[in-house]
Amino acid sequence: MRRIRSTIILIVILGLILTTFTSGLAAAKDSINVAVGSPPQTMNPHGSDSDANLGIMANIFEGLLYRDIEGHLVPGLATSYERLDDLTWRFTLRQGVKFHNGNDFTWEDVKYTFNRLKEPYPVSEFLAFGGSIESVEMVDGDPWTIDVKTRISVPYFADNLHQVFIMDKESTESRSIGDIGQNPIGTGPYKFAEWVKGSYLKLTANEDYWGEVPPIKNAEITPITEPSTRLAAIVSGQVDILQDVPVELFDTVAGHEDVEVVTIPARRAIYLGLGNKKGSPTSDIRVRKAMYMAIDEEEIIEKVMFGHAFPAAQIPDEPTVGYDSSIRRFPYDPERAKVLLAEAGYADGFKITLTGPNDRYVRDAQICEAVAKQLSKVGIEVELDTKPKAVFFPEVDEHILDFYLIGWFDGTYDFGRSFTKLIHSVEEGYGGLNGSDYSDATLDKLLEESEEIIDPAERAAKLQLLNRIAMEEKIAAITLHYQEDAYAVYKGRGVEFTPRADTWILFREISINE
Repeated sequence: MRRIRSTIILIVILGLILTTFTSGLAAAKDSINVAVGSPPQTMNPHGSDSDANLGIMANIFEGLLYRDIEGHLVPGLATSYERLDDLTWRFTLRQGVKFHNGNDFTWEDVKYTFNRLKEPYPVSEFLAFGGSIESVEMVDGDPWTIDVKTRISVPYFADNLHQVFIMDKESTESRSIGDIGQNPIGTGPYKFAEWVKGSYLKLTANEDYWGEVPPIKNAEITPITEPSTRLAAIVSGQVDILQDVPVELFDTVAGHEDVEVVTIPARRAIYLGLGNKKGSPTSDIRVRKAMYMAIDEEEIIEKVMFGHAFPAAQIPDEPTVGYDSSIRRFPYDPERAKVLLAEAGYADGFKITLTGPNDRYVRDAQICEAVAKQLSKVGIEVELDTKPKAVFFPEVDEHILDFYLIGWFDGTYDFGRSFTKLIHSVEEGYGGLNGSDYSDATLDKLLEESEEIIDPAERAAKLQLLNRIAMEEKIAAITLHYQEDAYAVYKGRGVEFTPRADTWILFREISINE
C-alpha cells in the first residue's frame, strides 16, 4: 500500500517537475545538473564552514592542499610541505596559477587569506583556525617558499588546508563583503557564472585552469529540499544526480528502472551531547550511563532510519586519527538503566529538554522523538524542542543546551580537532560546538598533551586514549549512528559518478559517456 501511495505522489509531482524545470542543462552532452538538499548560503569561501557550502566552493576555489576522491591529502596550490617544528610549516607554492580574473597567484594571496580568516562573521567562520596562525613569511626572499608559524601547536594544520580556500588579495580588498558573497573569484577548475540563491548555481569550466581542464563544461546545482519533489526530478531525468536520497523513499528510488542508487557508509556520526553542570542529574556518571543504556539504537536504525545507518560507539569514523576499534557501545538494557537511576537518587526519573534541528540531518526530528519515547520508559520525562537549523545552531554556539542532538564528521580526519570543537571545555579557541558547556579537566589535559607530540604514531595513540576515556569512562557524549550517504544517478546519460567520503560534489571528478 505504501508503494502504491508513493507511486501516485510521484506521478503527480512528476508532471509539475516537467513543467517547472527550465534550465535544460541535463540535456547537453557536456553539461550536468545535480540536485542537493542543502543549498549554498554564500559565495564567500570563508563565510560558511558547513560541508554543504565547502563542497560547492571547492569547485571554484582551491586550498594549498587538496583531498582526492579517496580522502588522501595531495598537492594543490602548494606542491609540497613539511613540518619543521611544532609551530612551523613550510610550503612550496605552485607557479603559473591564475585567478579567474587573470591575476597571478602569489604568496601574498596566501598571507592575505590566512589573515582574513581571523575576521569575524560574515567575513569568516574559521576564527579559531585563523586565530592559531601567527605569521606567514617568505623564506630567504623566495616568493615561492613560505613559512607559516602558528601561535600554538596545531598538529592537524596541514590536514585542514584543503578546505581553507585561497582568495585573490587585490580584488577581494577592493570589493564589499556583499559583492564577495555574490561573485566569487578563485583559481579552481570551474568559474562562477550565475547564482539565484535558493534556486540554482551555474558554473562553467575554467579553460585556463593550471591542471587538467574538466570535460564537463557547464554545471548546475539545484537545491530541492522537499523529498518527493527531489525524487521526481531524478526519475524524470531533469537532474543527473540526486544527493541524499530520502531514506523513506529509498525503495521507490532504487526500484525505478531509469535510476541507479549508489550508497557508501557516511563519515558523519549522529550523537547526543549532554552537560555536566554541578548539581544537574547528568553530572552523575550513573545517570549518563543509564540514559545511554535506555536508548535502543537498533530500533532507531530499523524503524526511523529504515535500515540506512550503522551503529556508532564513538564520534570519529575509521579513517580519522584517534579512532579506536576496541570501543564498544553500551548494551541496550532498560532494566539496568532503572537501577543506575535509582542508585543516583533518581528512582522516579527527572525532567530534561532535548533540543535538536528538524532540517539538518537525516530524520533528525524523528530521531529526537524516538529517543524521548525510549527514555520515558525508564522514567525520564523529555520535553522535545526541535527547530530549524538556523535557530538551533546559534543556541549551540551559546552553549546553553542541556541535552541536544547533533552530527559531525571531521574534514581534517583528526579527532584532536573534533575534540577541540565538540567536547573540550569552552574557552577561547576551544569548545565552539560544545552546546551544553560540558567540561572535564582530565580529558582537556589529554588533548593538550597530544598537541605537543610531533611523532604521528605516538600522537595517534594518545588520541585513541582520549577517545576511549571520553566514550567509555566519562560518557562525554551518547553516540547513536553513522549515517549512510545515498545518491541517485539517472541512467540515460552515461554519467560516471563515484561518491566522495566528505559528501562534496566536485564536477572535475564526474564524466559523461553518452
